This record gives sequence, structure tokens and C-alpha cells, in this order.
Amino acid sequence: MSDELPAYDRELLLLGAKRNAVLDLWEVQRYGSDSYGDTDYVSVYGMRPDDWHAKGARLLGRTAVECTRDRLADAIGKEVAAIAGSRLLGARTQVVDLFAGSGNTLYWLLRHLPGSRGIGFESDAAVFRLTRHNIAALALPIDVLNTDYLTGLAGISVGLDELLILFIAPPWGDAFDRTSGVDLRRTTPPITDVVDFLLYRFSQNHLLCAIQVYEVVLPVSMAELRARFDWSTLRIFQLNTPGQNHGILFGTKDGAPQVIAT
Repeated sequence: MSDELPAYDRELLLLGAKRNAVLDLWEVQRYGSDSYGDTDYVSVYGMRPDDWHAKGARLLGRTAVECTRDRLADAIGKEVAAIAGSRLLGARTQVVDLFAGSGNTLYWLLRHLPGSRGIGFESDAAVFRLTRHNIAALALPIDVLNTDYLTGLAGISVGLDELLILFIAPPWGDAFDRTSGVDLRRTTPPITDVVDFLLYRFSQNHLLCAIQVYEVVLPVSMAELRARFDWSTLRIFQLNTPGQNHGILFGTKDGAPQVIAT
């Protein structure tokens, strides 16, 4: 590749000219190399970029940045399963990814929660089209609908004896700052608004919220979010350079903590 090409970084792929472009394999690999020193950084669906690309899967520039790559999605799935507890697996567990994107997190959640029902929602038409294409090309055992989370949740039925696991990772957009980290009140939509709706909509159900966060978070935004739960715990996954790692904030309300293995 020419040395005159721009750096393949977050700004170019998420906010710049490549945001809505379907990336070539070399571009996916260059993003991994330029940003993380790893051409295989955007490994998804249990495959390296050259493998999933060869099978016909494709990603937009913004999805390559915002997707939860395999190492992180695998760690999230294991932690969710550990928090939920083995006695709540199977038919009594329902998993919903409110902002599914590539569907990779949902894929790994269901791998670690065998027998669970699962569905994802993706409101962006362009992202959804490629995700559905990837699901078909790779024969993935997941289901993603082209709808926003409010409309999608209206069709969800949850039994009183079921555990509902909700993965919450709305686009960060300009909520992320390299110095101050993520302001959880400025995601699209704000995570606090999402959680307020969920706690109201499923007030009679056993609910486990799993919220993707960053190692560096604006403290006031984290405090405001955790105040909404009766019980919460934070897990940071040490997979990148210190200060650049992702994590999960788990939260429950009302009687849910009594049915969760801690």
C-alpha cells in the first residue's frame, strides 16, 4: 500500500470518509495494524479477517470500529454466564442485544449461554443489511431484526420465572474522548435513558443489565448510571494497553440479585 494513504484509525473509519464504505480485506487489516499493531484485530464470528472475508462476510468502516471483536466478546460472554449462574441457563434465560451492530457479541453470548433464546436489534439499515448478509454467508446461529430497541422490546415476552439478560452498547459517537474517556450520558441514545426504560418496562421480571463501558469513564456519568441499580459490579478486561480496555457494568434491581450467582 502507498505510504501516502491516511492512517486507518477511528477517525477515518468512524467519523471520516470510510464511515459508510464496505471495507476491503486490506483495509480491515490496515485498521488493525495502524491502530493496534495487529492485522487480525478485527476478528469476529470466531474467525480472523482473512477467514471471514474469504467466506463472504463484510463490514462497514464504522462497524469495524464499533464491533466487539472476538477476544472481548468471548470474555464478555464468559463473564455474563458466570454472573447469571448455571442454574439459570437454558430455556429460562433470554438474551437481547439492544444495539446489535455486527451481531458478534450476541453470537458469543449465546455460545456461553447454551440453550438460551436470543435476539438482536439494529436500527441502522446499512449496518443491518450487511449483518444479515454475514449471518447468511457464515450460517450463524443468531437472529437480528432491523428495528430500534424500543420497537423491538415491545414484541418481547418474558416469563416471570425467566432471567432476561440485556446487553447494552449503544454507539459512542462523540461520547468518547481520548483523554477523559467515555461520558455514558452522551452515547446515542444515552445509556441512562435506555436503563430507565428497561427498569420500567421489565419491573416485574428478573433482569440482568450488561452495559459495555470503557476503562476510563467520566466519573459522574458512571455514578449516575450505577445509582439506578440496587446492585452493580464492574468488570474490566485487560486485553489492550492499560487505560484502553473495555469492560462491563452489570446491574440489577428489585429482587433480581437474589437469583444471581455472585
